[in-house]
Amino acid sequence: MSENIAIKIEKVSKSFNLPDLRAPLLRERFVNLFQPTAKVRFKALEDISLNIKKGEILGIIGQNGSGKSTLLKIMSGIYIPTSGKIKTSGDLVSFLELGIGFNPELSGYENIYLNGLILGMSRKEIDSKFSSIFEFSGIDERFLSAPIKTYSAGMQLRLSFSVAAHVDADIYVFDEIIAVGDAAFQEKSRKIFKQFIRDGKTIIVASHALKDIEKLVDNCLYLDRGQVMYYGKPKTAVLKYQDALGVERART
Repeated sequence: MSENIAIKIEKVSKSFNLPDLRAPLLRERFVNLFQPTAKVRFKALEDISLNIKKGEILGIIGQNGSGKSTLLKIMSGIYIPTSGKIKTSGDLVSFLELGIGFNPELSGYENIYLNGLILGMSRKEIDSKFSSIFEFSGIDERFLSAPIKTYSAGMQLRLSFSVAAHVDADIYVFDEIIAVGDAAFQEKSRKIFKQFIRDGKTIIVASHALKDIEKLVDNCLYLDRGQVMYYGKPKTAVLKYQDALGVERART
């Protein structure tokens, strides 16, 4: 793989087995009660090839069900492709499955260390960043020693995002630019996102916020039904996507 390539995707496809939901007659349901459920094959991605350069900001757009999240999860190692290859150069942090490393019985304090270690931080590094992580989360200090299971879903997401945001990685993967917490927390998170950009990190973000995509990304991938419809300039990608949706827009 070339030295300036962060992620190389070669002919990647991903399929899932889904239950066949076509409703049979009541008599057939009874006869087949103890039979295995019929499956249908759903192809979420088909033959995707892409080179993402180091320091590149890549946007991914498309309707719900177009394959955006599936591709992000393959990049993040959450899904394994059905066929094709993906190679990553450098450390990657995913903001997709926030909170997965949390233990509900442990305190917020303990879970910061647990999640940080899972994400590849050393204990010494967590020690030095602990105050910043907790302060960034905006969680009341009284909850620091309380079990995570007593936290609201929003508190857990904010704490998990805060830990991930403090990991020094080469590649960051987002589903939506910033979609965690209230307006104040989202504004703090946007500053972190922009800091990643200033630091020259490689960023991959799927989003429905088309204006942000046009402003922030270097290249844009437009997916539809698991296939690449366009890859290149963000404004062109957004126009093609909007044209496909029949969206009226002033063109300047």
